[in-house]
Amino acid sequence: MATMESRAKVLGHASHPMLITIPIGMFVGALVFDGLHYFRDREPTWAVVSYWMIVTGLIGGLVAAVPGWIDWFAIPSGTRAKSVGLVHGLGNGIGVMGLYGASWYLRREDPGHPRDLALLLSVIGFGLSGVTAWLGGELYE
Repeated sequence: MATMESRAKVLGHASHPMLITIPIGMFVGALVFDGLHYFRDREPTWAVVSYWMIVTGLIGGLVAAVPGWIDWFAIPSGTRAKSVGLVHGLGNGIGVMGLYGASWYLRREDPGHPRDLALLLSVIGFGLSGVTAWLGGELYE
C-alpha cells in the first residue's frame, strides 16, 4: 500500500501518530497497574493509579482522534486505505475508547476497588487496541 500524506501536521510531521502515544501509554500503564492490583494484594493505590491513567488515556484518545479524522477525510473514496482507515478509526473510537470508557464508568464510584468486570473490559480494550493500531500503522508506513 502506498503511504499517505497527512493533512494534520505539527512542524512538518503527521500529528495523529505522535498524539496516539499518549492514550497507548496510558492504557498500557493502566493494564500494568490493574495487574499489580489484581494479582498482588488488592492494594487500592494501584487501582487508583490505573483509574487516572484511564481518564488521561480517554482524553488523549479524543485529542488524537481529531487529526486522525482530518487525515481520513483526505483519503480518496473507494480506496483500500479509506476502508482500512475507517475500521481503524471506528475500532479505536468506538471499540477501544468504549471499552476503556465503560471500565472507567464502572470504577468511578470507588476507584480503589474496581469490579472484576472493569478489569476485564480494560484487558479486552488493550487487546483490541493492538489490532486497530496494526491497521492504522498500514496507513502511515
